Amino acid sequence: MPRKGNFVSYSAKEAADLASEADWAKVAATSRDTIEQQMLDDLGPLPEGWEKTVVIGVPEPRQAINIRLDAEVLRWFKAHGPRYQTRINAVLRAFVSAKQREERVDAPSKSVRGNRSQNRSRSAISPAA
Repeated sequence: MPRKGNFVSYSAKEAADLASEADWAKVAATSRDTIEQQMLDDLGPLPEGWEKTVVIGVPEPRQAINIRLDAEVLRWFKAHGPRYQTRINAVLRAFVSAKQREERVDAPSKSVRGNRSQNRSRSAISPAA
């Protein structure tokens, strides 16, 4: 089992031979109601309207682009660790989602049916048709 920093690599056979530390008898004896109550105690209830945020489908692949950012903005994202580009994307996605919600509230009379083939392929952040 080779060691790389804090990571340990196992082959499939080595992983299968590892002893489980779980108390599987206790897991099997725990009722679904108890598990759901423990989840609520740990995480709290789901926020109102959570189901409206679910997007079903495969997201479009990300596109590699070049973008010019203010040096201060880039320094701030980089200062918060690796994967700064992922965080920048998350901030932009949140902004777009908020704007889309505003647009839906401002224009409730618009039909969402439109062209059926467009509706099937529309991603979570594409402009409304």
